[in-house]
Amino acid sequence: MAFKHSFDGFIERGKAKLKDFSASASAPPVPASSKPPPIPQSSKPLPTASTSSAAISYWQPVFDPSVPVTTNFKQELGAHGWGNNESQNYTSDPRNCFHTADGELVIRAIANCSSPQDKYTSARLVSHQKLSRQRGCLVTVLQPPCASGIWPAFWLLPAEPFSWPTDGEVDIFESWNGDCINRSCLHWGHYNGEDWNKHRTRDTSLPNMPHQPHVYAFAWNQPENGIGGRMMWYIDGAPVMRADIPPGMRRMEDWRIIMNVAMGGNVCGGTLPRDGFYDLVVSEIKMCDAPVGGWDGFDRDWVRTQEGKPM
Repeated sequence: MAFKHSFDGFIERGKAKLKDFSASASAPPVPASSKPPPIPQSSKPLPTASTSSAAISYWQPVFDPSVPVTTNFKQELGAHGWGNNESQNYTSDPRNCFHTADGELVIRAIANCSSPQDKYTSARLVSHQKLSRQRGCLVTVLQPPCASGIWPAFWLLPAEPFSWPTDGEVDIFESWNGDCINRSCLHWGHYNGEDWNKHRTRDTSLPNMPHQPHVYAFAWNQPENGIGGRMMWYIDGAPVMRADIPPGMRRMEDWRIIMNVAMGGNVCGGTLPRDGFYDLVVSEIKMCDAPVGGWDGFDRDWVRTQEGKPM
């Protein structure tokens, strides 16, 4: 319970603002202006990714309008389905990705079927920063869009070049079609249609996902030789999934963050969103030298946490 107790302490010290906007099936129509609409304000407290004194951050990007998004992230571009028959075109257009005056990063998917050439646009960001260490904890505070045909994600892949899924994939947050379920996932190894035990997941129901941000964390602890080790997924300070680091995966220090909002495709069952804006709002990202509660807390959480189930 040490991790949860520490989490309660820092969430009480959270910021005094919440951007309570969720893009839903009734999302507003796309305005003719190219200027992004303002983000509504709310008085609800916003959780933060602050950590206890035992956990020191070694990387935290600044989200400020004066700082280009490309300072911390590469903007991947293209409209080629990304392996799942998705419909969005990932762009570098500032309407699809920007920093707000309140210190947040917004990844905005725009559905506008009246535009023949750009019916569905979005952004896909890859961090320049790698995890860089053989053990640590990545923490983020985010609020996703929840709507039919929308698939937001915060996840990890090894630095390019890599082979999927041989080198591995870690999904920290992903939800689709507005179902308010987070999927914590691990993929690895050669996939030939029969390797069912090389894809693990745990589902966590978050009924208030459209209305409140949550704190998502991923901790990893790997020997310096890069062989074996353990991983743990957390939501709001509670461990939700554990996994051994499988043999053959790339060293954890070589992984990068990916954030994107996909639209349609196989995962959404072919459903496409209604016209409107669909915002993934990231309030904070940190890479820390340990999870809240330290590595002793990690060991205690390991004993009481379920492994991911085969997909």
